[in-house]
Amino acid sequence: MARVILLLVLSVVISRIFWRIVGSFAEGLTGRELHPPAPPQHGVQMVRDPICGTFLLPVHAMMLVDGRTRVFFCSEACRDKYRAKTA
Repeated sequence: MARVILLLVLSVVISRIFWRIVGSFAEGLTGRELHPPAPPQHGVQMVRDPICGTFLLPVHAMMLVDGRTRVFFCSEACRDKYRAKTA
């Protein structure tokens, strides 16, 4: 019985190692992360896209300086709409 349990634990460990290696290899081929980064551990002020209203983290947003204020966008399309609106 102990052998069966040990073989089961060993197979789980080996399968996890295998899938981590395969995942790392796939990330290297595609150039992007398969697992998104973890959320921040402390509170971060989110910003709002003025065009579509999406809330996002400033580090992931596209920024445009409009006079003295910074305006954040979720995508290039929203940024271009804002520029067309204010021009």
